[in-house]
Amino acid sequence: DKFEQFWAINRKLMEYPPEDSGFRYIPFRIYQATTERPFIQKLFRPIASGGQLHTLGDLLKDVCPSAISLEDGEQKTQVMIHGIEPMLETPIQWLSEHMSYPDNFLHISIIPRPTD
Repeated sequence: DKFEQFWAINRKLMEYPPEDSGFRYIPFRIYQATTERPFIQKLFRPIASGGQLHTLGDLLKDVCPSAISLEDGEQKTQVMIHGIEPMLETPIQWLSEHMSYPDNFLHISIIPRPTD
């Protein structure tokens, strides 16, 4: 109901100096339908120490490797953001800038892949 007030603060959170090439950390939550744990939340830098951009696949390898592991040569889960299955090669900085919710978190769902 107070969009202008919200955006005045949120803009400050979403801006970063061009020399930084991205946010200091990406706020995210990973929700898994098949575990007892309601969600995973950690600090994750969007840029590796060597300067290359981390991808969604890098985030999942670090935090939730079972989400992208193969069983019998097939991936048994889907990674969904806003109902879309993004490519694992997508830079996590881009996802955070364009697909975060108003709370600035990138909410990622790991669901079983349909079998039909």
